[in-house]
Amino acid sequence: QTLKPDFFLVGEVLGGDYNMTMNDEMCHSVTNYECYKGLYSSFNSLNMFEIVHSLLRQFGPEQWALYRGKHPLSFVDNHDVERIATQLEDKEHLPLIYALMYAMPGIPGIYYGSEWGIEGKKEKGSDNSLRPRIRPEALVENELTQYIGRLSKIRKAAPALKYGNYIQLAIEPNVLVFEREGEGDRIIAAVNIGDEERVMHFNARAGMG
Repeated sequence: QTLKPDFFLVGEVLGGDYNMTMNDEMCHSVTNYECYKGLYSSFNSLNMFEIVHSLLRQFGPEQWALYRGKHPLSFVDNHDVERIATQLEDKEHLPLIYALMYAMPGIPGIYYGSEWGIEGKKEKGSDNSLRPRIRPEALVENELTQYIGRLSKIRKAAPALKYGNYIQLAIEPNVLVFEREGEGDRIIAAVNIGDEERVMHFNARAGMG
């Protein structure tokens, strides 16, 4: 059977080795639940080392990195988990967790309604609150939707964010700085989830070939 040139198949995988499903014979991409957990947990515990552990394990420079050069689906919430606006303990972190998701390796995915910051708590025996009926006229663009829109435009224009490598440059519990480089493009991303300004020292040329 002939497939359209832009045909793209994503598989929902909870755990295990994503290479078993994300390969030339099966799916182009799979849901990255490992990094999903690392994202919200790092923000809630103010410990960026957790998400870094997953990023290095999956996309780091070492030969044993599991998914370097591949593109799993990144997300901060979906149809089976609590909305990120509910999951995050500090609601001011909402823009930051989306910024990190867009900057890290993977294909960023937005669950419908979460771009407006709606909440939804997983309830015993029912996921109805996670999948509400939303009437378009009831939603008004706000700072979060505008911010996510800007992130999408930046990623679309930046080959490094779509195809680049991952090089960790500096890390503290509240701060993560990393580089993405590829396709003749280079971006350094910095995320600070603390309440204070931080001065980070790193070799900005470290990741360049």
